Amino acid sequence: MKTLLFIGCFFGGISPLYAQEIPPVVEQRLELTVEADEIETEDDLFLQQLEYYKRNPININTVSLDVLINLRILSPLQIHHFLNYRKLFGDIISIYELQAIPLWDVNTINSILPYVTILDKEFKKEDFASRFRGGDQYLLGRVSQVLEKSQGYIKTSGSYYEGSRQHLMMRYRYRYKNSLQYGVVMDKDAGESFFSKSQKQGFDFYSAHLFATKLGKVEALAIGDYTVNLGQGLVQWQSLAFKKSADVMGIKRQSTILRPYNSAGEFFFNRGAGATLKFNNWQVTAFGSLRKMSANFQFDTLHNEEMVSSILMSGYHRTPSEIRGKKQLTQTSFGGNISLKKDHWHIGINSVNFHFDQSLQKRDEPYNLFTIKGNNWQNYSVDYSFTRNNIHFFGEAAMDKLMNKAYINGLLISLNTRADFSLLHRSISKGYQSLNGNAFTENTMPVNENGLYAGLSLRVSQIIKLDAYADLFSFPWLKYLADAPGRGKEFLVQFTYSPNKQLEMYSRIKSETKETNQRENVSVTNFMVPVSKINWRIQFSVKINTAFILRSRTELMWFNKGRQGEENGFLSYLDYLYKPMMKRFGGGIRLQYFETDSYNSRLYAYENDVLYNFSIPPFSGKGFRYYLNFNFDINKIFSIYFRFAQTQYKDVNTIGTGNDAIDGKARSEIKFQLIARW
Repeated sequence: MKTLLFIGCFFGGISPLYAQEIPPVVEQRLELTVEADEIETEDDLFLQQLEYYKRNPININTVSLDVLINLRILSPLQIHHFLNYRKLFGDIISIYELQAIPLWDVNTINSILPYVTILDKEFKKEDFASRFRGGDQYLLGRVSQVLEKSQGYIKTSGSYYEGSRQHLMMRYRYRYKNSLQYGVVMDKDAGESFFSKSQKQGFDFYSAHLFATKLGKVEALAIGDYTVNLGQGLVQWQSLAFKKSADVMGIKRQSTILRPYNSAGEFFFNRGAGATLKFNNWQVTAFGSLRKMSANFQFDTLHNEEMVSSILMSGYHRTPSEIRGKKQLTQTSFGGNISLKKDHWHIGINSVNFHFDQSLQKRDEPYNLFTIKGNNWQNYSVDYSFTRNNIHFFGEAAMDKLMNKAYINGLLISLNTRADFSLLHRSISKGYQSLNGNAFTENTMPVNENGLYAGLSLRVSQIIKLDAYADLFSFPWLKYLADAPGRGKEFLVQFTYSPNKQLEMYSRIKSETKETNQRENVSVTNFMVPVSKINWRIQFSVKINTAFILRSRTELMWFNKGRQGEENGFLSYLDYLYKPMMKRFGGGIRLQYFETDSYNSRLYAYENDVLYNFSIPPFSGKGFRYYLNFNFDINKIFSIYFRFAQTQYKDVNTIGTGNDAIDGKARSEIKFQLIARW
């Protein structure tokens, strides 16, 4: 506690520091997505893209549909009306003209302004070779480490960490506008060996990519590592995708089919080649991939053979068991898309096929009855959309190898200048499976779910906004920790008050109820109990001047699980953010207190980090947390970033479990990053 008070007083007396900023609505979407999936993503392409466009703003008079889609700030209706406006009235001559575009309110314009500029059209013809000159390049090196030694580094037998405690990452990227990108990524997780023992080749993970667009009839070409995003995610979606949030008009999956991959995550990407060809209104995409993947194995006594019980998605190769399963499964995949696009509608046909060199067979549990089995799997779908005035309809109908069906259909309606409405229905049969699916569903994967979502956004006045959604869902088959079909409901209401550019405040209440097993049940047949969680949050952000921002949040959690009784959670933090204009330094500091009865009543909070990185850790137990971010531009080429974070727990002697258990009351992490740009 004394340490916290010292830091607070020290930085209260001098200029506080700045850390990487992203739009507030994006922070909320990331928070709720991590909370829903209970896992943080390592896909930082989205943050890379925002930072690139900050440094190289998009010319709004020449920006294409694909770039606007991948920017992921505008809704389909807003993109449609922008393109129609530009087509009808010609070049936009001032940022003030953006207010004349239908459905573009002040919040939309403020969100997109940091990433766009208004210039005259350029008709400069470029050959492919010229793209390799004059682009933006950067080389990044990052090292981080938990300062306290956990049990995994103390043990010398059994399950222990083979390598050092440092997490190392290096990345090089070259980008020429939106038409060419290539680069490499190298990553070593904490606990993995480095040029020793099981990892003689240095880093545990290597990735390389080359991605080009607008090559005559070739709309996009991907070589190396890339992602494939089809339809609404029922068949395949490998890029970052958001779940439910206060952005009720953001329910549609939007992306080009092929995208470059240069993140450190080791699972959600393809390795091979893909291409999109364009013939007038027709587009044809084909892709192929060959990858070595990590897996867990079990011996099948019935067939007298070893089978894959699970595919490892974490990318960790630290312990003897993790190392044993490294790259032991070969996955071959291929597929494609054929689509027809007009001004107001589109329709596409999608196919993905997988082959494994060893059979998949999950544990023999009732909830695993319909999981993917064998050496082969296929998914097929049709996706579609239609826009008419202020109405946008979209959806996807999918089928897997065993003819199980899945459907998603959504509707976006701008009722008037002050009200927007969204509706989404999904019906995913209990048997439907997809290996890389990621749709707008309650479940992490699009499996075993029926649901109806409705959202409403009201701009009550120029300074008051109200967002709300209701989602009713059911699960027709068993799930992990749910030994019977179940149902649930979720509601969110958020009130935002923005009287001026200096102050923004919002208050939000979120309620969720789902059914799960009664933990203390002792009968032969398990039974379900409703589990309810209610979160109430209030947050404000004050821009003191052009350099200094003060932000605060308080959040309460009420958790109730049948006979286990009620639990409560509390979290409160204060942020100091500093980004002076025309200065070479900036940073930020956070002071936080949290208190929860158990992990059930945990709370999540988005944390600023070094450039291209973020964290959204869960907080449970009782304690304090603080972190400090600092960045400094040494010159026009080199920039350094530093982060120190520490959590101090009360009433415990051990933090964490298993190999990650730390003896003591504090967990500290230090991170250093160096970037060279030219």
